[in-house]
Amino acid sequence: MDVLIYGVTELGYMVALRLYQEHSVTVIDDLEKLPDRFNSLDISFINGSGADVDALEQANLKNCELFIACAELDEANIVACWTVKKIVDIETICFIRTMELYRNLVSPKQYRYHTRYDIDTIIWPEQLLTQDIFRIISVPDAIDVEYFAEGRAKLFEYRIKEDSILRNCRVMDCSFPKHVLIVGITRDHNLFIPDGSTVIQEDDKVIFMGTGQALDTLAATIFQSADSMKSAVLIGGGSVGLMLAQQLEGAGIRVKIIEHDKARCVFLADKLQKSLILHGDGTDLELLEGESIGDADVIVCITNNDEKNLLCSLLVKQLVKQLGTDRRIITRVSNARTAQLFERVGIDVVVSPRESALTELLNRVQARDVDILALVEGGQGEVLRLTLPDTFPETKVMDMKFGARAIIGVVKRRRRLIVPNGETALLPGDQLKIFTMAEDAEAIKAMFV
Repeated sequence: MDVLIYGVTELGYMVALRLYQEHSVTVIDDLEKLPDRFNSLDISFINGSGADVDALEQANLKNCELFIACAELDEANIVACWTVKKIVDIETICFIRTMELYRNLVSPKQYRYHTRYDIDTIIWPEQLLTQDIFRIISVPDAIDVEYFAEGRAKLFEYRIKEDSILRNCRVMDCSFPKHVLIVGITRDHNLFIPDGSTVIQEDDKVIFMGTGQALDTLAATIFQSADSMKSAVLIGGGSVGLMLAQQLEGAGIRVKIIEHDKARCVFLADKLQKSLILHGDGTDLELLEGESIGDADVIVCITNNDEKNLLCSLLVKQLVKQLGTDRRIITRVSNARTAQLFERVGIDVVVSPRESALTELLNRVQARDVDILALVEGGQGEVLRLTLPDTFPETKVMDMKFGARAIIGVVKRRRRLIVPNGETALLPGDQLKIFTMAEDAEAIKAMFV
């Protein structure tokens, strides 16, 4: 597929990095030359605006199948998609950063006046990030949560603590609820797929897949929390803070929001009926102590500044440590290159709006019946959804020769969900949810499509 990307941005780089090996990628932006890291990718570059007809024609737009607009300005992305549609009727994906524009573009009223210039897909990373954070908060102690098949299948990730009953156990010796599998382990920031002899160590991050009911049982037994989620503190009252607070209020969780902008505090107070809005700085240790922030069940640092989020997280972590409590700290990071730094200094859960958006985008460029349901550990692992073709011969799982590292986590057969073992027979039409390493994903897809 020929793909044209408008925007030499952090997101533009992440998209190009994921697509260039399987697709012909061209990047367009009003720059004299590409930044150095783009030069390591086998891509083409056009100097010009994504809304400039001459530049688009130079990029041979008529041979492209997909246009992705991810420049810094929302308006530039929108106009670029409209301009592309004037030249050729191809699929357009537009990234938006503001709530007002997003809601306007996806409003049901827009569908009354359908035209050939309409943008095909609007992606607002902050909305996807909010959904990710809410899922994580909803499962005590989890550091990553993904739902599949309308929540009937799930993925939970947990960090193994010193007092965990799984510490120093071989995978084959672990007692889990039926219909649960360990599909991945992250150790020293490196993800791998374990076998039965793998010993689970303290500080490992272990990824479980299975049916929703079985994983809920796992959470309630092996990873049970002493108290249910009752309170949350959000440091940052931007779009993510507002949407997350609304969801938490709906779940009956008490919310405090710390926001430095006074006008924004007034706005939040008008929009939120139950949350307590505090005008102040999340890096003000006196404020954090005075408001008993360390007593909250979860603290979420979601300002638009990575450095401030890191500082807030470290201050809260120190405060929690002094109180002798164990609280989850969830921290937003926009720059993927600093995500590992956050984990190295002890931040519990690191979330990225760009990674949330990247998962959504990648599903738009996959082959039919192939989807990326989730990216794991900064993109080191992937959960794929593949449908077995009608010509697929009935085969037991133990007889499958993947030729790459992968585990079939869940099989959906019509309305039935199956967590397979070696004896499970795979049938034509089965929908598989497969956990694999990112570098092996294409080899796995090639077996079924």
